[in-house]
Amino acid sequence: MMDILLGLQWGDEGKGKIVDYISENYEIVARFQGGPNAGHTIEFDGKKFVLHLIPSGIFRDKTMNIIGNGVVLDPVTFKQEVLDISKYSNVSKNLIISDKSHLILPTHKLIDAAQEKAKGKNKIGSTLRGIAPTYTDKISRNGIRTGDIFLSEFEEKLKKHIEQHKRILDFYNYNYEELDQKIDDFLEAIEFLRNFKIENTAYWINEQITNGKKLLAEGAQGTMLDIEFGTYPFVTSSNTISAGACTGLGVPPNKVGKVYGIFKAYTTRVGAGPFPTELFDENGDLLRKKGHEFGATTGRPRRCGWLDLVLLRYTTMINGVTDLIMTKADVLSGFDKIQVATEYIEKSNKTKQLPLNIEDVKPLYTALDGWNEDLSQISEYENLPLTFKKYKNFIENYLNIPVSMISTGAERNKILKL
Repeated sequence: MMDILLGLQWGDEGKGKIVDYISENYEIVARFQGGPNAGHTIEFDGKKFVLHLIPSGIFRDKTMNIIGNGVVLDPVTFKQEVLDISKYSNVSKNLIISDKSHLILPTHKLIDAAQEKAKGKNKIGSTLRGIAPTYTDKISRNGIRTGDIFLSEFEEKLKKHIEQHKRILDFYNYNYEELDQKIDDFLEAIEFLRNFKIENTAYWINEQITNGKKLLAEGAQGTMLDIEFGTYPFVTSSNTISAGACTGLGVPPNKVGKVYGIFKAYTTRVGAGPFPTELFDENGDLLRKKGHEFGATTGRPRRCGWLDLVLLRYTTMINGVTDLIMTKADVLSGFDKIQVATEYIEKSNKTKQLPLNIEDVKPLYTALDGWNEDLSQISEYENLPLTFKKYKNFIENYLNIPVSMISTGAERNKILKL
């Protein structure tokens, strides 16, 4: 059986920590989409790790980790990530890479930067990791897959792609003087990559499921960044929703069990795009400061706002969420009143549905009492303040889905199971 864990907002919900925490209950953890634009942060034993490509179960010795076919893989980033965690994890033993995952080439990153620059004031807010150009090549049937690195004509194929990409860069009049060094680094990383298990992971995964093994599919980014259902065009280039786990790993829908939806106790967003509950006052600044809201991949300050239940109602619906997981509950301590968006006003009409474009909607809030207690120091749900419990119950009643876990701090053990 495959359970799925994904974000319900615009990413940065704390998925890495939760996957790391619950991965001890799974024999396999698999990434099914995205690439090094993800930044899953894990903290334990006083150390902090940020994983961009490798699944978050890699620090569990008995857990096998899969980079699925739906992922786009940057060999240079992958090499550095493996070296960074090699003292704490046996990556070569506990990782399998799909031969159908697509490679991010050095020129993909340059094209990403050139296209973002060309947008001028209408920038999407790309991480400039080459994600969109790689998926573009994939969809146009012009990509290079990880399994291709074992072909005798691989370097010839790579050269052909580089030349095609140069013509695109020339169109944008974008400088690529340092490309030769980037290609050398890329080829060194390819040699490093060839030492890992690269195979048709769909066969392997389905065989494991047939044999009774439990798989956790780990999503990157968040539902509102989904290419189909997110705030288009301010989205990523892959399917971040639960359905993406099936296509990104080759697992049929009838093998899906639980769907864990992770959300922050408030809302954040990195980069451009609509954000109905965004705060531009001292409350927004305080959330950013208390929550250390800076991107794990880009370092950019995150935009902060109150919890949006209209949005969560939408994202839990299209994902089929069975269990909610609330993160960063401790950040809300100290607010006298906490606002929660429960309706939108669109063209003078009240609605609980997301319209095609949410740039001009106005959120209607319900005010709830806050709390002053430091939740990170509380280890039992029964000892949490009553006002927090009312906040949690309000969310559950609105969405009609139970909250099964609450994260109250960055460390691995700061989790309350309900």
